[in-house]
Parts: sequence; structure tokens; C-alpha cells
Amino acid sequence: MTDSIIRRHNELRVNGRVAIPRTELSVLASRSGGPGGQHVNTSSTRVEVRWNLFQSRALSDDERARATEKLGTRVDANGTIRVVSSESRSQRRNRDLAEARLAELVRRALVVPKTRRATKPHAGAREDRLAKARTQQPEEDASLIPDD
Repeated sequence: MTDSIIRRHNELRVNGRVAIPRTELSVLASRSGGPGGQHVNTSSTRVEVRWNLFQSRALSDDERARATEKLGTRVDANGTIRVVSSESRSQRRNRDLAEARLAELVRRALVVPKTRRATKPHAGAREDRLAKARTQQPEEDASLIPDD
């Protein structure tokens, strides 16, 4: 897990201000493909974590709108975000990975991009552009005069 994601008993910390209550997370375990030999046929290690963005108390209306816009196709018609993990042979590890992915996904969606400040070209750049225009002008004028 990354440093920004802190695991606590009752909440999944997304950033310094937002924490998803674990009561809002729905966790489903199922059988996983991949490595594990006979173990894979007998244990449910694949973990799917679901979280309803529309019904969550963890986000303000502005944050909810921003997350819905940024996550786009990751959010279904009901507002549910689904994250799956089956990398590990351990259900606990897969749950931790899925929760970390969900927190990272939401954290990135909540980032407000900085507004761009318009800047003027510096004096040297302006002078270079005008000097180049002055040197090209006679060539352009000469090309417009028809050859007889």
C-alpha cells in the first residue's frame, strides 16, 4: 500500500481529508484462476470490493461530481465502483490490494487540477519574432512580383 493510504479498522483513508467508512464497502470473495495448483480449486481468494459513489457519506457534492466525471466508465449506472484483485493466494492480501486500488482510484479522481495562468512572452522572444518577420518580408514581397 502507498503512504497516503492508511489502514484503520473502521475506515479506508483516501487522502488527508477523505476516508471511506468500511460499512460502505461491499466485499465479495470468489474462486480465482492463476497459480495455486489444487489450492486454487478449494479456496475463494479472488476479492471484489464495491463502493457506491452516489450514496457515500464520505464525499461532498462537489467531490462526488468531480469523481463521477473523472472515473467515467469505472462507475456503473447505480454509482458503484468495482475493484478486483486476484494476484495473491491469500484472500486477506487480495482484499488489502483491492482496497488500496480503490483508495488510489478515488484519490486521483479527487485531485483538482491547477488553473493555468496566462503568461506573456518575454521581451527577447518578442524581439526575435519581429526580427525574423522583418528579414522574411523582402523575400515574400519579391515572390509576389511577377517575372516578365
